[in-house]
Amino acid sequence: MQVAEQNTFSIQNIDPVELLNTYGSPLYLYDGGTIRRKTGELQEAFAGINMKIKYACKANTNLAILRLMRSIGVELDVVSPGELEMGMIAGYTASQITFTPSGVPFEEVKAAVDAGAIVNVDSIPLLEWFGQTYGNTKPCLIRIKPNVAAGGNAKIMTAHADSKFGISVLLLDQILEVVKRYDIKIIGLHQHTGSDIKDAEPFLKVADILFETAKHFPDLEVIDLGGGFKVSYLPGDAVTDMALLGKNISERFEKFCKEYGRELQLWFEPGKFLVSEAGYLLVKTTVVKEDPARNFVHVDSGLNHLIRPMMYGSYHHILNLSNPNGEPKKYNVVGYICETDTFATDRELPEVRTGDVLAFLNAGAYGMTMSSNYNARIRPAEVLIDNGEAKLVRRRETLEDLLKTQTDL
Repeated sequence: MQVAEQNTFSIQNIDPVELLNTYGSPLYLYDGGTIRRKTGELQEAFAGINMKIKYACKANTNLAILRLMRSIGVELDVVSPGELEMGMIAGYTASQITFTPSGVPFEEVKAAVDAGAIVNVDSIPLLEWFGQTYGNTKPCLIRIKPNVAAGGNAKIMTAHADSKFGISVLLLDQILEVVKRYDIKIIGLHQHTGSDIKDAEPFLKVADILFETAKHFPDLEVIDLGGGFKVSYLPGDAVTDMALLGKNISERFEKFCKEYGRELQLWFEPGKFLVSEAGYLLVKTTVVKEDPARNFVHVDSGLNHLIRPMMYGSYHHILNLSNPNGEPKKYNVVGYICETDTFATDRELPEVRTGDVLAFLNAGAYGMTMSSNYNARIRPAEVLIDNGEAKLVRRRETLEDLLKTQTDL
């Protein structure tokens, strides 16, 4: 593993407070340069390997982000018809998009296949239906569950025996029987272990399982190892050593390809790894409440905009952009939702005053995409900084946006 450097606001020549004043508070801010850098890290780690990156766009589906991904040669992994449509609106062809469903209605799978996307089949019933519907006329991948537990949080582990995702490797004989019965065109095997995996060992373990399973499928073109690389949250946090991971996986992959008899393509599906560090949620302090038990910093946002701390217990580093050199004090940073709504507990920050602008780091993944209108609150604007230019890529919502789908008006 590697250790990350201290988290800071890293977008050069940009005044975040000025942007907040221009576009309103709260505000999501994304750095295109960070996305390019993270993509480059992954490409460099697997230099010399026939490797393709499929961005798991559930992390952030803003069309500007998708277009940026397309411009740097990154393809897409989607999990819903809506994400598939967004990808095509952003300029992707359906053949550049992989659809990885999880127990969805088969009509959704049919729509994706008919559009030209490649489907990851995640259950025996879906495999049966796929064979009955398409036979050998359409290609697909099979999502294998390797029964390996790995990841930073039980809620985001996806490859252990109790996970709902994929077809257990223990059902290989049943998979092969269905494939043979319908002569299904299997061009790849896929697995996704989970998220926030900092050590190479779980990746190597599931890769070995997938390589061994692949020997039973003679016409493969792709091995898809998913994503889940650890990103930095806390200052000095441990992250995935991409160089070491790339070296070890590449050696195993090349050995497998030689044994298999031809070169295959290796796919990865990073989401958070590409966009998390690129994002900031900027907020304003509304009230500083000095309580006998705690000092509370109330801000003009909440779990409706960034649910990860409440849902996963996730840490997001917080900067006081208005008073970075203030005397350090400990605070509970809380949101404005009428519910327990805590961003940080007993967090040491430079003295926070009413009106100060705070920045939540690592907000580029699963921030806006998991946001809501709870408490009839509107969602913030989004701004992308790329090549030194700040561009509004989603306007701030209005009350009219919340009401426009209601019919009893």
